[in-house]
Amino acid sequence: MAETDEPEKKRRRVVELTEKMLVDGDTGSTSDWDDRWNHIKKFLERSGPFMHPDFEPSTESLQFMLETCKILVIGAGGLGCELLKNLALSGFRNIHVVDMDTIDVSNLNRQFLFRAKDVGRPKADVAADFINSRVPGCCVIPYFKKIQDLDETFYRQFHIIVCGLDSIVARRWMNGMLLSLLVYEDGVLDPSSIIPLIDGGTEGFKGNARVIFPGMTACIDCTLELYPPQINFPMCTIASMPRLPEHCIEYVRILLWPKEMPFGDDVALDGDDPEHIQWVYQKSLERAAEFSITGVTYRLTQGVVKRIIPAVASTNAAIAAACATEVFKIASSAYLPLNNYMVFNDVDGLYTYTFEAERKENCSACSQVPSDLHFSPSSKLQEVLDYLTESTSLQMKSPAITTTMDGKNKTLYLQSVASIEQRTRPNLAKTLNELGLADGQELAVADVTTPQTVLFKLCFTS
Repeated sequence: MAETDEPEKKRRRVVELTEKMLVDGDTGSTSDWDDRWNHIKKFLERSGPFMHPDFEPSTESLQFMLETCKILVIGAGGLGCELLKNLALSGFRNIHVVDMDTIDVSNLNRQFLFRAKDVGRPKADVAADFINSRVPGCCVIPYFKKIQDLDETFYRQFHIIVCGLDSIVARRWMNGMLLSLLVYEDGVLDPSSIIPLIDGGTEGFKGNARVIFPGMTACIDCTLELYPPQINFPMCTIASMPRLPEHCIEYVRILLWPKEMPFGDDVALDGDDPEHIQWVYQKSLERAAEFSITGVTYRLTQGVVKRIIPAVASTNAAIAAACATEVFKIASSAYLPLNNYMVFNDVDGLYTYTFEAERKENCSACSQVPSDLHFSPSSKLQEVLDYLTESTSLQMKSPAITTTMDGKNKTLYLQSVASIEQRTRPNLAKTLNELGLADGQELAVADVTTPQTVLFKLCFTS
């Protein structure tokens, strides 16, 4: 009898605590019970061999985490769901989450905060509701928006930002935003303007976690070559000899959409708009039928357009755990953070490796001086454009190039607006000399990968 009493007592205790959590679901100390944060206190209120040498155990760190620390999670997908759960259960109560996606049926196998009834709803909203209802005292505030729709004032309010994104472009934009918030006084970085960025990424059974202190450590753009290259198909294959269903989808995405503009002039293809994906899907089916190609599906179409990469739940869990641990270490100051890049691979067995990614002195994003562009005066503007998009250290998507001549701004090439693209397209065939550009002249380049305009200096070669 004694053997069965103990498990029953534990079960009743769990039920009592659960009922208490549901009753005391408001924010504040009323939702805490006596031993709720004992697991955290063991790290913060007593010394240990792995603690930061300057850290003094006290109750202040826990109070900061519970009451003051404000965390922003970007992305509420596979990584984001894990991050929100980990942070909420680690004592962080003031959490904001940004995500522009809605829930799809395919998400349900690994994004565990969502249920079938949630399909079609914004991920940020559903994730916030779930965490708020299950973790007493936690207040998750959702934003169903693109990160580009939020301004500097919004991002400046956070102590730490965590990225669980599947887009390198979005990572780079966030990296650029935090760099733009840095304050320099007489060339010296003001430490109070630094907002740490913790970035996690997964692809199948591989992943990485990294800690970035903007202006101090290697930023996202310093290490672009570490990210997997984007798969591109030869244009001649797409246009003339398609063999794969992906070729048909790319044909519609790259060639047919700009030509037909099905939703009006200057309307860019949006991978998150179901009407856009449906149009591409139907046209891809027609293209596939012409060449007797099978395998074009709505899901594949969405995957090609959005560059969706495969996801595995266990990899997401491991990387999110590493990222949440780094948030805890930085917020509490109790332990030294990761320095600064961790690689995870469980394709064959389990392998992890940590190394320090170094800053690039000439990084176009985080260096304080314009990067040099080495071209001869006879080089064409098209060659400069190709370098900006194809260089492994830049990898821009649709750069707009402007300069200043005779005190006036001059647009050399702009791709995103059809009317201006058409007007400036002839410049691509002109040499830098013919465009009136001089040695040492600055070019300002805007791109979707950064919220800032990036400056380059022309250095003519003989």
